[in-house]
Amino acid sequence: MFSVSPIFKFTFLVAILTAVGQMTQTMYVPSIGQMAHEFLVTPASLQAVMACYLIPYGLSQFVYGPLSDRIGRKPIILGGLAIYIVGTVGALFAHSFEWFLFGSFIQGLGIGCGGAMSRTLTRDCYSGAELHKVNSLISMCVIFSPLMAPVLGGVFTEMFGWRSSYLFLALFGIAVVITMATSFKETLPVENRRHEKVINSYKYVLSNKRFQGYLICLVATFSGVAIFEAAAGVLLAGVLGLPATTVSLLFVMPIPGYLVGAGLSSVIAARRSERAALSFGLFAITLGSLIVMIPGLMGHTTALTLVGGATVYFLGSGILFPAATTGALSPLPYHAGTGGAVLGGMQNLGAGIATLCAALIPAPNQLPLGALMLVMSIFVMIGLARVYKRQDPSNEMPLAV
Repeated sequence: MFSVSPIFKFTFLVAILTAVGQMTQTMYVPSIGQMAHEFLVTPASLQAVMACYLIPYGLSQFVYGPLSDRIGRKPIILGGLAIYIVGTVGALFAHSFEWFLFGSFIQGLGIGCGGAMSRTLTRDCYSGAELHKVNSLISMCVIFSPLMAPVLGGVFTEMFGWRSSYLFLALFGIAVVITMATSFKETLPVENRRHEKVINSYKYVLSNKRFQGYLICLVATFSGVAIFEAAAGVLLAGVLGLPATTVSLLFVMPIPGYLVGAGLSSVIAARRSERAALSFGLFAITLGSLIVMIPGLMGHTTALTLVGGATVYFLGSGILFPAATTGALSPLPYHAGTGGAVLGGMQNLGAGIATLCAALIPAPNQLPLGALMLVMSIFVMIGLARVYKRQDPSNEMPLAV
């Protein structure tokens, strides 16, 4: 069991690794108006940026996870961060929308290492109730990166132009590379590394119906968050005509809801049950979706219902993510890299596809956003129903071989 100091160091390293990807995902949002003007595209077209980022972010994790089970976590982290920095520099100096999208694609391809490893590293070091607590703690720490990113992006955009945000991301990526190279110690001993075929690892992980249910839950929940992040900037800036700093402040207001939810997750699980935590999270994301959708039925778009509904949705997401991640990875001590890759990869791939579909739907008001968030809530319900469909031994993960 770790002492306080190693836990703090471990949490910090995982948090900054994850923060690179999360800041990249949201930092450009306050710059949408300025970027659309420079690239001669509509503000709605900027939703494609998140799709081009999230799809490779998700797909690359299917490579990073199993590979890390074989060669270790640290080489994967350093290599992926190097690719991310190349993509960030490309986006920084892009002078056409197509090249900017390509730079975003390379960013996602590289930082997929952080998405896979952030789930894998915790499973390497913890198990059981302690794993849930650490996942909740890391969720609480990580949420500050998307909280800060749009605020920083808004300030940088108004003071120096949108490219300054990508200069910051490049420098931040370099700083994280240096930190991980000098301070991170390998968490997967050589004797615990896998040598089976990759396809066998995936068959093992994906064969369990409860894992499948948790996977559906996580993909749908994250897709709802990503759809809001992609559409909120367009609605606030494009439909309501708010300035960049106001957009950035309104954009981050729901995020403390996630912080509270992540803190409640392990508390509810400890005092009641894991199932109670998951059920409460499902109720919250459904309620948040309805708060966003109902004004849209009347053709309205208001900052109050957008931010209020998203805050409730984020509260539910904060409860669901640690609980579902813990439930999915607990039975995988020797396939944590592959399991983390499936969870992270499918979450981001699903969110990328969802935001791409959302970008193709006209959004004159907040109805399409609320409806899509509600659809994601229904998928979460389906996933959890699959988790608890059978509680007999035949539905448990087989022992590793």
